[in-house]
Amino acid sequence: MNKGKLIPGQTLIYERANDVVFARYRDPPLNNIPRWVIGGNADEIAREQGNLFSYAEWKHMMKLSKNNKAFKIQLDRLLLMYYTIKDTEEEIK
Repeated sequence: MNKGKLIPGQTLIYERANDVVFARYRDPPLNNIPRWVIGGNADEIAREQGNLFSYAEWKHMMKLSKNNKAFKIQLDRLLLMYYTIKDTEEEIK
């Protein structure tokens, strides 16, 4: 659903699941349009949208890496893999 493109005069139903608030149209045939996220807990919204983790969790990982050597080593390996793949993708384009 495009934000800001609601259909005038149509009734919405609001649903909450896992601290994420969704909206959907009540009446046919518009009730066939999938529900969309309108708000809620940022971490849960990130997961609902298919992200592995939220920005808050990423910031927490950065903080952990400053005090946990094993975590820092693994994070550095992940970043090396990320930049290697990213550079390879850019070369292909």
